[in-house]
Amino acid sequence: MKARITTLLIGTLFLFIASITVCSPAFAGNAYDTQWIAKCLMDNKDLGQPTEVVQKYCECMNNKMDDNENQSITQWEKTHATERKECSEKAGWK
Repeated sequence: MKARITTLLIGTLFLFIASITVCSPAFAGNAYDTQWIAKCLMDNKDLGQPTEVVQKYCECMNNKMDDNENQSITQWEKTHATERKECSEKAGWK
Protein backbone atom coordinates (compact mmCIF):
# COMPACT_ATOMS: atom_id res chain seq x y z
CA MET A 1 0.00 0.00 0.00
CA LYS A 2 2.82 2.41 0.86
CA ALA A 3 4.49 1.69 -2.47
CA ARG A 4 1.27 2.56 -4.32
CA ILE A 5 0.90 5.84 -2.45
CA THR A 6 4.56 6.72 -3.06
CA THR A 7 4.21 5.92 -6.76
CA LEU A 8 1.04 8.01 -6.95
CA LEU A 9 2.70 10.95 -5.19
CA ILE A 10 5.76 10.81 -7.44
CA GLY A 11 3.52 10.62 -10.52
CA THR A 12 1.45 13.56 -9.31
CA LEU A 13 4.55 15.63 -8.62
CA PHE A 14 5.94 14.81 -12.06
CA LEU A 15 2.66 15.88 -13.71
CA PHE A 16 2.64 19.08 -11.65
CA ILE A 17 6.19 19.96 -12.69
CA ALA A 18 5.40 19.15 -16.31
CA SER A 19 2.27 21.31 -16.25
CA ILE A 20 3.97 24.35 -14.74
CA THR A 21 6.85 23.91 -17.14
CA VAL A 22 4.46 24.28 -20.03
CA CYS A 23 2.07 26.84 -18.54
CA SER A 24 4.07 29.12 -16.29
CA PRO A 25 5.55 32.35 -17.66
CA ALA A 26 8.53 31.87 -15.35
CA PHE A 27 9.50 28.88 -17.43
CA ALA A 28 9.50 30.96 -20.59
CA GLY A 29 13.20 31.57 -19.91
CA ASN A 30 15.78 29.06 -20.98
CA ALA A 31 16.18 25.35 -20.35
CA TYR A 32 18.42 26.03 -17.35
CA ASP A 33 15.68 28.05 -15.66
CA THR A 34 13.33 25.11 -16.11
CA GLN A 35 15.84 22.70 -14.61
CA TRP A 36 16.72 24.94 -11.66
CA ILE A 37 13.09 25.66 -10.77
CA ALA A 38 12.11 21.99 -11.06
CA LYS A 39 15.04 21.03 -8.80
CA CYS A 40 14.03 23.73 -6.30
CA LEU A 41 10.47 22.37 -6.27
CA MET A 42 11.78 18.89 -5.55
CA ASP A 43 14.20 20.16 -2.87
CA ASN A 44 11.39 21.98 -1.04
CA LYS A 45 8.44 19.63 -1.55
CA ASP A 46 8.59 18.19 1.97
CA LEU A 47 8.74 21.47 3.90
CA GLY A 48 5.00 21.67 4.59
CA GLN A 49 4.21 24.53 2.23
CA PRO A 50 1.48 24.53 -0.43
CA THR A 51 2.84 23.74 -3.88
CA GLU A 52 1.84 27.18 -5.15
CA VAL A 53 3.90 28.86 -2.44
CA VAL A 54 6.96 26.75 -3.22
CA GLN A 55 6.54 27.45 -6.94
CA LYS A 56 6.38 31.23 -6.37
CA TYR A 57 9.39 31.05 -4.08
CA CYS A 58 11.47 29.05 -6.55
CA GLU A 59 10.53 31.32 -9.46
CA CYS A 60 11.40 34.41 -7.42
CA MET A 61 14.77 33.00 -6.36
CA ASN A 62 15.54 31.93 -9.91
CA ASN A 63 14.75 35.43 -11.18
CA LYS A 64 17.14 36.94 -8.63
CA MET A 65 20.03 34.72 -9.73
CA ASP A 66 22.43 35.67 -12.48
CA ASP A 67 21.91 33.77 -15.73
CA ASN A 68 25.49 32.48 -15.48
CA GLU A 69 25.08 31.10 -11.95
CA ASN A 70 26.27 27.51 -11.58
CA GLN A 71 24.74 26.77 -8.18
CA SER A 72 21.27 25.37 -7.71
CA ILE A 73 18.67 27.62 -6.11
CA THR A 74 18.95 25.55 -2.94
CA GLN A 75 22.71 26.11 -2.78
CA TRP A 76 22.49 29.78 -3.76
CA GLU A 77 19.83 30.65 -1.17
CA LYS A 78 22.19 29.64 1.66
CA THR A 79 24.49 32.56 0.90
CA HIS A 80 21.83 35.10 -0.12
CA ALA A 81 19.71 35.69 2.97
CA THR A 82 18.26 39.01 1.76
CA GLU A 83 16.95 37.48 -1.45
CA ARG A 84 15.70 34.39 0.40
CA LYS A 85 13.74 36.54 2.85
CA GLU A 86 12.28 38.71 0.11
CA CYS A 87 11.16 35.71 -1.96
CA SER A 88 9.75 33.93 1.09
CA GLU A 89 7.61 36.95 1.88
CA LYS A 90 6.56 37.41 -1.74
CA ALA A 91 5.54 33.74 -2.01
CA GLY A 92 3.67 33.74 1.31
CA TRP A 93 5.96 31.18 2.94
CA LYS A 94 4.89 30.59 6.55
